[in-house]
Amino acid sequence: MKFAIAGGTGLTGTHLTAAAHERGHEVVVLSRRTGVELLSGAGLAGTLDGVDAVIDVTNVTTSKPDVSVSFFAGATKSLLAAERRARVPHHLALTIVGADAAPDGYYAGKLVQERLIANGRTPWTVLRATQFHEYAAMLFHRGRAGVHVVPHGRVQPIAVHEVAQHLLDLAEGQPAGRAADLAGPREEDLPEIVRTYAHAVGFRGPVAAVDLPGAYGHALRRGALLPAPGATLGRQTFAEWLDALPDA
Repeated sequence: MKFAIAGGTGLTGTHLTAAAHERGHEVVVLSRRTGVELLSGAGLAGTLDGVDAVIDVTNVTTSKPDVSVSFFAGATKSLLAAERRARVPHHLALTIVGADAAPDGYYAGKLVQERLIANGRTPWTVLRATQFHEYAAMLFHRGRAGVHVVPHGRVQPIAVHEVAQHLLDLAEGQPAGRAADLAGPREEDLPEIVRTYAHAVGFRGPVAAVDLPGAYGHALRRGALLPAPGATLGRQTFAEWLDALPDA
């Protein structure tokens, strides 16, 4: 099969591209590095010819709702328009578990993305996944001048390589609408896994846990960002991921 991977040079996209090649698929990577600007659609013409599915794993690092909405809406509209012209039969997008429970900040853009896809003409699949194991590392490395603060919360992190494999399974099949949530094998306490990561990379200072204000903080604390019943569960635990890190 032939897949176009939007965001194919990012964290998820790199795993996804490698996994697709391992399965013998042809891959077209859509990113600035390959001459495609998704927000404007520049460079998209002709890239989707003969594609069996577009897999969108694009991402933006922001907590601002206007930035998130602008990015995901722009990229999604460009992809859907190009898919119509090329008659692509399947649009598959990775979004995030609990987006509707915390419809602000970054999550606001993911909700707009889902709505655009559901209202578009291309048959679609949306996969909501929980945070990756790398989320703990990201939160830790946001700390500056030795000060590390983490929000209280309950998470169920998943290995990114397992997300990539699951996305491929879905892309190889027929459009399925909202797929079952994908999550890691066990629930974790967010401050605890950040502290565990910090210790593993040699940090011996404090990692403070705080109540994050707003919809996102409330959703984290009450478990609204955990997978729904019937979710598909991965295998690799956070501890196993941490053990496999080369510098841990």
